[in-house]
Amino acid sequence: MTIHIVFVCLGNICRSPSAQGILEKLADDAGLSDKISVDSCGTAAFNIGKNPDPRAIAACERKGYSIEKQIARQIHANDYAKADYVITMDNINMMSVKAWAPEDYTGELSLFMQYGGASKHAQVPDPYYDEADKFDGTIKVLEKAAKGLLSYIREKHNI
Repeated sequence: MTIHIVFVCLGNICRSPSAQGILEKLADDAGLSDKISVDSCGTAAFNIGKNPDPRAIAACERKGYSIEKQIARQIHANDYAKADYVITMDNINMMSVKAWAPEDYTGELSLFMQYGGASKHAQVPDPYYDEADKFDGTIKVLEKAAKGLLSYIREKHNI
C-alpha cells in the first residue's frame, strides 16, 4: 500500500512544490519512497505549466531539496480519488479544497502547520510577494512540518 499526499497552495510555484520536495527527500532518506508518494498542486489556474518560482528553487537547493523539474497544476478530482492526505498551506486554500472535495472523500484534509507542532489553525506564510531571503524562512517552516507529518504517518500507518 502506498500512502499518497497532495500539498496544496494557491499557485503551486512556491510553498506546495517546496513541501513536496522536502517530504520526498525525507521519505527517501528514511527508506520509505516505496510506501509514500507525494504531489502538489494549486487552487488557482494562473500558473499551470510553469516551473516553481526561481527563489523557491534556490532556497530548496541550499537545503538539498530538488524541485526544479516540478510543473504547476491545479487541483483536480483525481487528487481526491488518489490522496490519503490533502494538505493545504493556509485557510483560504483549505476553504476551496473542502468545498471541492467529493462528499465521499475519506482521506484527511488538514493544514500543514499542524504537523509542525503549531496550532491546528496556523498557516504557512506565502513568500511570493517578499524578498528572496524570506524563502529560506519558509523552507525552515516547511521542514519542521514535513518532519512532523512523516512521524505522524509512520505512527498512524505503522511504517
